[in-house]
Amino acid sequence: MNFNFLSPVSDKVLAHNELLSMQALGRKLQIHSNQNGIPELDGVQIALLGVIENRNDADYIGETFQLDEIRKSLYALYPGSWNTSIADLGDINAGESVEDTYFALRETIEILIKKHIIPVLLGGSQDLTYANYRAYDALMPMVNLVNVDCKFDLGDSAKPIKNNSYVGKIILDEPYNLFNYSNIGYQTYFNSQEEIDLMERLYFESYRLGQVNKDITLVEPVLRDANIVSIDLKAVKGAEVSLKQKFSPNGLDGKEICAISRYAGISNKVSSFGIYEYKSSNNDEITSMLMAQIIWYFIEGVNCRVKDDDFTDERSYQKFHTMVESHELVFYKSTKTGRWWVEIPFLAEVNNKLKRHTLLPCTHQDYLDACNDIVPNRWFKAFQKNSV
Repeated sequence: MNFNFLSPVSDKVLAHNELLSMQALGRKLQIHSNQNGIPELDGVQIALLGVIENRNDADYIGETFQLDEIRKSLYALYPGSWNTSIADLGDINAGESVEDTYFALRETIEILIKKHIIPVLLGGSQDLTYANYRAYDALMPMVNLVNVDCKFDLGDSAKPIKNNSYVGKIILDEPYNLFNYSNIGYQTYFNSQEEIDLMERLYFESYRLGQVNKDITLVEPVLRDANIVSIDLKAVKGAEVSLKQKFSPNGLDGKEICAISRYAGISNKVSSFGIYEYKSSNNDEITSMLMAQIIWYFIEGVNCRVKDDDFTDERSYQKFHTMVESHELVFYKSTKTGRWWVEIPFLAEVNNKLKRHTLLPCTHQDYLDACNDIVPNRWFKAFQKNSV
């Protein structure tokens, strides 16, 4: 296994870790260090990985950053009642070119996922999500991407990739592996009307900040169906981080972003998770603590995962039938977790590799709405996407 491009966790962080309580999270991690090298990955379920790359930031002017403060904050937290083995693999440093960094990140993610290890990525500019996505080329035929961001990041795909246009590259670059792109927390004034219209034409999902603020549980089914979750810190409002971050006054609060992270962790499908657009070097305790707590809640979610989507055993679910606009809809409720799915019956005849998407995660409220002849737009989008 070639991890030569990984640099170890700094001695400063390791020294800080030695001063922590033996019950602290940092004392329970397997850590890549100069002294001990890269830890053995047998039995590891989650791997923390920094990526020191921001040259494709649209506003890049040569500034650098490092992740030591995030690690200090994370290591100092206390774990929950977890049985998950976690490793900190250190950092991928910027390569000679950005493409070199992408290659190293892509190779590392592919290796980890093949070993059933969930990479938790810390960046860096969010265009690193493109390399994350490309790692799935050899892993699965179609991928669902969820972006927690105040912007869609569609951009101009004809131009070189940037952190504000990487989604356009994901959509248009071969091989075409993107099945669905969902945005959580977008703010209309940060997105052109052309981009908003394009999201509709492509049958992608988007949830405005106000919708999420009103009911955070709306995003759980979306995250339950995701393979990749990418968080842009700029989705968080400025009051939740330090002034150094220069974020918008409107956005998700700390509790909401941590709830989203936990939903992502609980999802049985999420196999990679990234937090991007961190720009500080030091003395930014508020932002680093927030990122540490976001990671903590993701790990907490992973520890709460329950295999509840196996509908071959009739004892593991309840089945409900309802008629909506002359179509019969079949709902499944897990007896283990109480989570809901809906089967779109007219998708069952679609004979292609997207057939696995016939079952769509939903909520109990969706079932109640269907009983009242109300069908959410996302179900129609799922039908359109499968029928194209």
